[in-house]
Amino acid sequence: MDSLITAAARALAVGDPLAALKHIALRHDAPALALRGIAMAQLGDLARANALLRSAARAFGRKQPVAHARCVVAEAEIALASRDLGGPAKALEAARTTLEEHGDHINAAHARYLEIRRLLLIGRLDEAERILAQLDPSPFPAALRTAHELMVAGIAMRRLRTKPARTALARAEDSARRAGIPALAAEVESAALVLNTPAARLIASGEERLLLLEEVEELLTSRAFIVDACRHSVRHESKVVSLAKRPVLFALARALGEAWPGDVRRDTLVARAFGSRLTNPSHRARLRVEVGRLRTVLRRLADVRATKGGFVLVPRRAHEVVVLVQPVEDEHAGVLALLADGESWSSSALALASGTSQRTVQRALDSLAAASKVQSFGRGRARRWITPPVPGFTTTLLLPAPLPF
Repeated sequence: MDSLITAAARALAVGDPLAALKHIALRHDAPALALRGIAMAQLGDLARANALLRSAARAFGRKQPVAHARCVVAEAEIALASRDLGGPAKALEAARTTLEEHGDHINAAHARYLEIRRLLLIGRLDEAERILAQLDPSPFPAALRTAHELMVAGIAMRRLRTKPARTALARAEDSARRAGIPALAAEVESAALVLNTPAARLIASGEERLLLLEEVEELLTSRAFIVDACRHSVRHESKVVSLAKRPVLFALARALGEAWPGDVRRDTLVARAFGSRLTNPSHRARLRVEVGRLRTVLRRLADVRATKGGFVLVPRRAHEVVVLVQPVEDEHAGVLALLADGESWSSSALALASGTSQRTVQRALDSLAAASKVQSFGRGRARRWITPPVPGFTTTLLLPAPLPF
């Protein structure tokens, strides 16, 4: 490479895209196009960056496979930043294989980390953890070691393992300081904030308070009887009863849990479970049926007994009943949680990440837009949705990942 290309590459490596552009802004050869694309990506112009990288990949062609593969990896990173989660995974895999065959292990590892980041975004934690375990970050540059530790912390936080998450973030902070890239240090700082902001609300004996992620972890390992509104389940110690597909039963369980140790009036249960303000004989008959079903599914954990005024929840072994709810409750909380990272998402990417149909996501977005909670730009397939993060809350418990049993 000539001196200008070398100088531009060094500037990009330390996160200085403006200095890089000073060297190559007027050049149109393949290496310059590739570096200009990376510089524009660092400046936030992702559309222009993608176009430049595609031009560079065509200019390199198949006669320069390593350079071509590096462009493909850079395109994949831009697609991930643009939340294009349905992008060509096979192309990234082929590029990684090419880089490994030609001895470029650093960029091959970078391709692996992009794959892991995508798996994290769509909630496939087991697969992400399996791939991450195969990577040894010790021989990598400081920037890649930082990325490795951030992913270790991301998986740990989604699995509610706060101690390993803090350890990984401490290592990430040290690596980012060694890398000397301000944007990377800011990313580590942003990830660390998740552990120090409220992640959920706890309702117990009629009182409510906010919980940090660490406190949620302690609660889930306690002996309390927990009605978990974050995952729509009921749990006590190692026993978990999922009510995610039975919303009426969960509404009854939550109402009973919030009122414990007192009972809940029948008309209140009718309103909570069926959404009816007025109670008639058919509602009361239906309530008796649904309470019977709730008794059946909770028979190992608790009983639901009739009282003079209504019904009361009676745990079989626990001495405390608590309700764990999301920090911000909304009908479309899952979509809001994904948008809370501040990035622009397409409806197809949101559907992939949330595990629902694109039409369901579009209806949710239309409802949120009508309430001025999200906004969009672009048209057709280029339409993107965005919302500012919810201030003062972390959305870890809203993301598409299972909590530990």
